Amino acid sequence: MNFGTFLKAARRGVAALGLAALAATGLSHGASAQSIDDILSKKKLTVGMLVDVAPFGLLDTQGKPEGYDADVARLMGKYLGVEVELVPVTGPNRIPYLLTNKVDVLIAVFGITPERAKQVMFSIPYSTIEIQLIGPKKLEIKSLDQTVGKKIAVARASTQDTALTAAVPKGATIMRFDDDATAAQAFISGQVDLLGANNLIGTQLAEANPDMGIEKKITLRSQYNGITVRRGSTDFLQWINTFLYFVKNNGELDAINQKWFKVPLPTLPTF
Repeated sequence: MNFGTFLKAARRGVAALGLAALAATGLSHGASAQSIDDILSKKKLTVGMLVDVAPFGLLDTQGKPEGYDADVARLMGKYLGVEVELVPVTGPNRIPYLLTNKVDVLIAVFGITPERAKQVMFSIPYSTIEIQLIGPKKLEIKSLDQTVGKKIAVARASTQDTALTAAVPKGATIMRFDDDATAAQAFISGQVDLLGANNLIGTQLAEANPDMGIEKKITLRSQYNGITVRRGSTDFLQWINTFLYFVKNNGELDAINQKWFKVPLPTLPTF
């Protein structure tokens, strides 16, 4: 997928959420824990996923979600024996969608952090990405101290936002956008000097804009992603962890990784 297609797919996904996305930003006190029996009894698993982080999540030519996360969700549905409904979410509204019962789980490139774990429960990791500071070759950035006086675009409430906020020195300006696609567009159009993004977006940008000489400047962190459920859903979470353990060992998760990333599934930690 080229970056132009990535942008169009991402914008379609965000637009598809419409006013419902805004409504979900007010957290509800009605968030309820779920058991595996709840999912089995309703015979459907509703999964929130990003559609602007290819190849984890994107929209196909018919506007339907696909990608690594979509395939993992469908594999979960296969083992549960239930229908799977894929619901596009954005970085900022992932948790609100989960806590207001709009989705049962998130399979949404959601990095596991202690701060997020105050609101939700994470499975063992099912995927990983690298969080990077990206810039043009002509701009020499070898340390974060050199970002003073520079503008850095980032998707609001993302892991890269958290990493940059904690790391960049005073004097660097972080400019937050609604999603990765608009942050990347701000970088490409010259509104900002640098971009905080994952390695997949960095590769897509470099391929789509060879004249810019886009390259990784600094690796901020490795991000391990977990499938996410509402707090208290220990029964359901235990099933998910068992599922991930099983499909990692029987090769099915590796097959999905090979399909979308063309490399073997990396070693993923457990907890």
